[in-house]
Amino acid sequence: ETDTGIEFTGQANTAGFVGGSQAQGSVSGYASGGITSAPAFVNTIDKFSFSVDGNATDVGDQTSGRYYGAGQSSSTHGYTSGGQTSPGSVDIIDKFPFAVDTNATDVGNLTQARRWMGGQSSSVSGYTSGGAGSGEPDHKDTIDKFPFSVDTNATDVGNLTQSRSLNAGHSSETDGYVSGGQSGPGVQRDTIDKFPFSVDTDATDVGNLTQSRQGPKGQNSSTHGYSVGGFAPPSSNVIDKFPFSVDINATDVGDLTQARYGIAGQSSLVSGYSSGGFGPPEVNTIDKFPFASDNNAIDVGDLTQARRSPSGQQV
Repeated sequence: ETDTGIEFTGQANTAGFVGGSQAQGSVSGYASGGITSAPAFVNTIDKFSFSVDGNATDVGDQTSGRYYGAGQSSSTHGYTSGGQTSPGSVDIIDKFPFAVDTNATDVGNLTQARRWMGGQSSSVSGYTSGGAGSGEPDHKDTIDKFPFSVDTNATDVGNLTQSRSLNAGHSSETDGYVSGGQSGPGVQRDTIDKFPFSVDTDATDVGNLTQSRQGPKGQNSSTHGYSVGGFAPPSSNVIDKFPFSVDINATDVGDLTQARYGIAGQSSLVSGYSSGGFGPPEVNTIDKFPFASDNNAIDVGDLTQARRSPSGQQV
């Protein structure tokens, strides 16, 4: 299938679309960072095509090897915020260009060093929601925001309805969403939170996933959010879908090719992608599922390394 050349209104990306969100791309998906089974912290930035099913290529490095950061996308750059490395959580905001394959640079800091967050993107700002500090049970309800137009630190602009980590992030044209997560050891959540991009304020609870689970990842069509995989326990292969137009519970619309968590989520104009993850073991799988119909995912390629908990971006 081909994403480029599709007539589409309401999503901003380098193909020239104009709208309120960078939640979909037309060219490529990216998976940045992660951790291998060794274990070894990964700084790799992988890139794969949306127009042709195939394997990813290594196109650059983050400023440090780390995993479970949040991914954001502007029309020109990918961002990885926060994450975990030895000996603990970091507050780094990395940025890498889409126009050329090169390494990331450190352009700012979150308000707190933390890992296991959700990432959202409006047309002008990146958001990092929830997460955890270096200790347990140091779960956060913070919603951080940083601008795409200038390299600077994030600011705290609101709170989630629950302090939780290992949550998925989603973006519509007007709102950011957070689904699932954990609020303590063995305490999984099914909550779907929503917060507006137009004003800095707290999130509201607008629905539930079909399962309480931690470690799902998010994708976005122009009309729906998707929360895929996770750990219930055991590991889940569920693809949940919820509408942006009305506040309502999610429905189970398909399955991944493997039950796993710690996935990176990417979104083209027509498909959702789930890359990497942990079943166990760590995998390099790139799954794709269609937005136009409720259906199972198919395996369309591999990352350059089998790893869990990379961050996802798209252009």
